[in-house]
Amino acid sequence: MSKTTASDPAPSAAEDQELGDAGSQLSTAPKEEAPNLPALGVIGWARWFWRQLTSMRVALLLLLLLSLGAIPGSLIPQSGSDETKVADFRKAHPTLGDLYDKIGMFHVYSSVWFSAIYILLFVSLIGCIVPRTWQFVGQLRGLPPGAPRRLNRLPAHTTWRTTAEPEQVHQAALALLKKRRFRTHLTGDAVAAEKGYLRELGNLVFHIALIVMLVAFAWGQLYKSEGNKLVVEGNGFSNTLTQYDDFKSGNLFTSDDLVPFSFNLKKFTGTYERTGPNMGTPRVYKADITYSAGAYGKDETDTVEVNHPLEIGDSKVYLVSHGYAPVVTVRDAKGKVVFDDAVPLLPLDANVTSSGVVKVLDGYRNAKGEKEQLGFNAFFVPTFGGHASGTMLSQFPALDNPLLALSAYHGDLGADSGIPQSVYQMDRSNMKEFKNSEGKLFKKLLKPGETMKLPNGAGSVTFGKDIKEWAGFQVVQQPGSGWALAGSLAAIGGLAASLFIQRRRVWVRAVKGADGVTVVEMAGLGRSESAKVPEELGHLAGDLYEQAPGAPDAPADSPDPDQEPGTEPPVPAEGAEKQ
Repeated sequence: MSKTTASDPAPSAAEDQELGDAGSQLSTAPKEEAPNLPALGVIGWARWFWRQLTSMRVALLLLLLLSLGAIPGSLIPQSGSDETKVADFRKAHPTLGDLYDKIGMFHVYSSVWFSAIYILLFVSLIGCIVPRTWQFVGQLRGLPPGAPRRLNRLPAHTTWRTTAEPEQVHQAALALLKKRRFRTHLTGDAVAAEKGYLRELGNLVFHIALIVMLVAFAWGQLYKSEGNKLVVEGNGFSNTLTQYDDFKSGNLFTSDDLVPFSFNLKKFTGTYERTGPNMGTPRVYKADITYSAGAYGKDETDTVEVNHPLEIGDSKVYLVSHGYAPVVTVRDAKGKVVFDDAVPLLPLDANVTSSGVVKVLDGYRNAKGEKEQLGFNAFFVPTFGGHASGTMLSQFPALDNPLLALSAYHGDLGADSGIPQSVYQMDRSNMKEFKNSEGKLFKKLLKPGETMKLPNGAGSVTFGKDIKEWAGFQVVQQPGSGWALAGSLAAIGGLAASLFIQRRRVWVRAVKGADGVTVVEMAGLGRSESAKVPEELGHLAGDLYEQAPGAPDAPADSPDPDQEPGTEPPVPAEGAEKQ
């Protein structure tokens, strides 16, 4: 058995056509034809535009534009995500803010230009995939093309002479190639075989998966919702718009799309590393809750942890933050309790140094019997390092040595003005400071159980021994996320198949030579130049050679094995040396 390479004169036009037919349809990529520019007309231009739009290079260009278009959506504040940051940006950059308004930079993902790119990419992918799918189905229903007349013209080929009959060689080749999962059939004097269809299937799956991801992304953006809620131990939450601390949603989302459920926070548990380089890092971080799904659902218990959300219908409840809520009791000048509640404070650092305000809006009367409102700036540390430390920052996130610092004000908090206020900030424009004996702002450090007497008999404030904890929850409802995940996995699998699987064809011809000995020719052709095709052809030829072993060497005047069967050998020119 010998491997040969093409060393014959240049093939004729007919032979080139035949080789082209043998290698045709190794890909489902549509053939690009130049338009007839002198006679395009309206229909011609429309066809040309459609061909350009559905070409793979335009699809890749649109995908690149979509990626570039998403960059400002990540760098510039978006009105759908944070109106406060958008307002601050407009205030700081009025000229740039007006320009961004005109070109939709504050709402990139719902802007006209981003939607246009998105829709064009969607149409381009569909227009590219549909014809390729039908062509691929046609190839699966058809048979591999017959063998070219001159197999030795192909890049990978081999030939040998055998004593086996051509029919025996054909049957052996059919059995061998079918065993190697080739699609085979006998046409004329040769066996035609083909495999590697998963390459084109992977290519189609990849592009279909891109469409699924685009649809899932659009669906999720239009109907998504995301809200945050701070819940103190012992309190609860019901999934309605009025219950959220902040809420944002997609353009097509309505309040009727909210999944009906409620839950109560029974207890938050947090433990932390005490020593080592990870000191202060949470070891246990969980919220024990009781929840019910639907308006009349049965109460059930569950534990929400980081990366282990509570799933109710299409909603997921994530545990995202934690802090402390000291219990504060405020009494007026006559000792009447006018405020008694846990006040959630916002953490400022990893050791949960926290700050906030205590607001007494109703029921308070001062020493003169006049109605007033009280406000206290609160600063809390769960682990106070002591006065010797020279700092009021917490030394550890657990409640080892809690301390509450309060500074007192009285007057009008502005809560009745109709302007929304943050529960964590105090408007002091109409508030007066309580003064100490030195004429300075009255403030005091309190340990659990201690009481601060307000000046001039104005009342008192008690820091309760019971310090509650709060947990911050994020309720996310984003349909289409499962489809997006499935699409991404399918895209990865399809891309891997299209990159690592090669479409290739093999032909085996067996005919009687002029001396009555069977001449076997084998050749392979791949979609692209690859060492895998010659290597695979060599293995196949070796296996087939065992079933159709080589014949004894031909005499010196026997026909050339590479000579086309049924033809006379060329007569050497006069005076030329006989080969």
